[in-house]
Amino acid sequence: MSRAVALRDVAAPLWEASLTHPFVTGLGDGTLDERAFQWYIRQDYLYLIDYGRLLSLGAARAPRLTWMRRFAALASAVLETEMELHREFAARWGVTDLEATTLEPATAAYCDFLLRTASLGDFGELVAAVVPCMWGYAEIGTALAASATSDKYREWIDMYASDEFGELADWSRELLDEVDGDDGRMEAAFVASSRHELAFWHAAWLSRDAA
Repeated sequence: MSRAVALRDVAAPLWEASLTHPFVTGLGDGTLDERAFQWYIRQDYLYLIDYGRLLSLGAARAPRLTWMRRFAALASAVLETEMELHREFAARWGVTDLEATTLEPATAAYCDFLLRTASLGDFGELVAAVVPCMWGYAEIGTALAASATSDKYREWIDMYASDEFGELADWSRELLDEVDGDDGRMEAAFVASSRHELAFWHAAWLSRDAA
C-alpha cells in the first residue's frame, strides 16, 4: 500500500466527516446560507496569503530541484493569479471587504499549524501537512460535481472538480509517496491538517448564526 493511501485510510473518518458536513453538502444542493459562504470566502482569502507562504517554504526546503520548481510555481500562481481571481469571485458574491477581514480562530489555528510545521518540521512533514488541502478539495469537488442538484454554487464546485485541480491532487499524492520522512511524524501532520480542514468547514457553517 502506498503511503498516500495509508494516510488517507488513517484519516478516513475526518475526510468522511468533511464530505458529509452540512456546509459541503449545502454547496451541492444549494441550501447553504449565503452568509456562511461569504464568511468562507473572506477567511479563505486570508488562508491563501499564508498558503502562499507555506508553498514558498516548500520551495526553500525542497531537497530536489524539480520539487523546488513546482512549489515555487504554485506559490507564484497563488499569490499572483489565484488571489486576483478570488477577489473577482468575492465581488460577484457581494464581498468587497477582503482587505479589512481579520482571521477567525479556526483559520488562524490552521494557518499557524501549517506554517509552524513548514518551519520547524522536516520536508516530509511539510508535504504531509499540505496534501490534505490539495487532495481533499479535489475529492470534495469531484463528489459534488457528480451529485450536485443545484447550480447555485456551481462555479466553486467546477473549480475544484477541474482537470487542472485533479492534476494537482495527483501530484501531491505522488510527492507524498516519494518524499523521505519519518512515517509517524508525517501521519501526525496529515491527520492534524485533515482535522483543521474539517474545523474550517464547521466554523464556516456556524458563521451563518453569527452573521
